[in-house]
Amino acid sequence: MELTLTEAERIFRDEVRTVLKNELTPEIIKLEKNTTTSLGNNEAALAWQAILYKRGWVGAAWPPEFGGPGWTSNQRYIFNRECEKFGAPNLIPLGLKMLAPVIFKYGTKAQQDHYLPKILSAEHYWCQGYSEPGSGSDLASLKTRAVRDGDEFVVNGTKLWTTHAQYADHIFCLVRTKEDVKPQAGISFLLIDMATPGVLVKPIYTLAGDHEVNQVFFDNVRVPVDNLVGAENDGWNVAKYLLEFERGGSAVATGLEVDMAQLNLLLRDLSDEHDLKKRAAETAIELSALSQMEVAMQAKVSAGKNPGAASSLMKIMASGLRQAIAGLKMEAIANYSIPHNNRLLLDGLPTVGREEDQAITARYLNERATSIFGGSREVQKNIIAKSVLGL
Repeated sequence: MELTLTEAERIFRDEVRTVLKNELTPEIIKLEKNTTTSLGNNEAALAWQAILYKRGWVGAAWPPEFGGPGWTSNQRYIFNRECEKFGAPNLIPLGLKMLAPVIFKYGTKAQQDHYLPKILSAEHYWCQGYSEPGSGSDLASLKTRAVRDGDEFVVNGTKLWTTHAQYADHIFCLVRTKEDVKPQAGISFLLIDMATPGVLVKPIYTLAGDHEVNQVFFDNVRVPVDNLVGAENDGWNVAKYLLEFERGGSAVATGLEVDMAQLNLLLRDLSDEHDLKKRAAETAIELSALSQMEVAMQAKVSAGKNPGAASSLMKIMASGLRQAIAGLKMEAIANYSIPHNNRLLLDGLPTVGREEDQAITARYLNERATSIFGGSREVQKNIIAKSVLGL
């Protein structure tokens, strides 16, 4: 099922394809193809962002007044689909897709003028300070404290599973600024320079052996009050808005179709009766259903409607399919799927088996987390139960 395009949208699609063909280098594609983590290869993403920045194509969903290209929802969807097909890296979303919309709506003019251009150009690299030890899905229970001291906040506490904090020079944080109220009412949203004294980043190495997440510690970190986004103690509403933004325009199914094509190549010499081929065929049927749902939701969003619980259902389906395809790839390469292969890859040493298969083990291990991050499977089911079934 394909989205019906207007003549103008077909012209736009062809322009995107030309840019991808001429400017997406083989080096960038190779770096992204061999990535082992959920956000992709950092070097490849920044190189691709630099190319798109020159064209004014970085903030795909940004309003023109803030430096965006002014694309429609369908144009964003077309752009994302074509990027997936060509193997382009996803741009790091933490600043571009998560923080920026918050600054559009809640930021002061000074914050907009200072931060937004630097997010577009990648001069600033952001990470997200939400989860804490004991505060993940129950984020309102967070304990990192920010105490007002004149024109500064003094921040103490820790954040956990902080993706790309080892690269970031800034972090946007939820902090507790009031205690004697219900948990959601005492939270504020702060922007913190990672070079501030008292900020410490410690790596967390995953089961795959890679370094994508971290723990960040704050020890009497002094943050200007001017770095508060939105009103003090209103950070919960700011955070909810962040999670609501960027509905539509994604092309998750297209990326999975690329993965599925790679799986089929691995299975091409097996008989149609082989168990792996049968399971792959079943997975392909589920992927077809996801693709149709994605197109239907995109049409809905393009018409100005809210996708509602469909986005939660798609999150569940997409994470399940990611895990299924990764598992089938692991089985397809059999004894070449040794766990140590990823350690060799990360250390720049020769890996076992074919070069094009060297990241399969790491992807399998990393995909175990896709049903947790970005809203766990259980949380998504609760959303569906409440909004669709009225439970």
